[in-house]
Amino acid sequence: MHETIVMIEKLDAPLEKVWSALTEARELKQWYFDIPDFSLDLNHVFNFYEPGGENKFHHQGEILEVIPREKLKYSWGYPEFTKDHTIVCWELKARGEHTLLTFTHKGLENFKHLGEGFSLSSFQGGWKAIIEDSLKTYLEK
Repeated sequence: MHETIVMIEKLDAPLEKVWSALTEARELKQWYFDIPDFSLDLNHVFNFYEPGGENKFHHQGEILEVIPREKLKYSWGYPEFTKDHTIVCWELKARGEHTLLTFTHKGLENFKHLGEGFSLSSFQGGWKAIIEDSLKTYLEK
């Protein structure tokens, strides 16, 4: 069974501002994760840890697709726990002064063997906080 999260969010910010928030390392650090080696180059691999400095979970992604101001897709994995990965995709559409974000995280069944902390419900809660709280607050301030 495929486990996928899909969230659609209307953001009260112009498309250019949202795209920058999703693609600029200095902006990502403000609302998402500190990813110093982030780059939009196709097949670029980037690494980061959860906030707080505990560094319990090494996250690794690889840029899979970039359509400027429309789509950003990358893999999402935990190389110290599994070779399996999932796919995260951010798609944007301008709606006047606003931006419509469609967020997808698919393949979460690949992490089932890692335990409850990597469950669909855990990711749903995490993404809800990241998108509905952190991203919206950052963009709409």
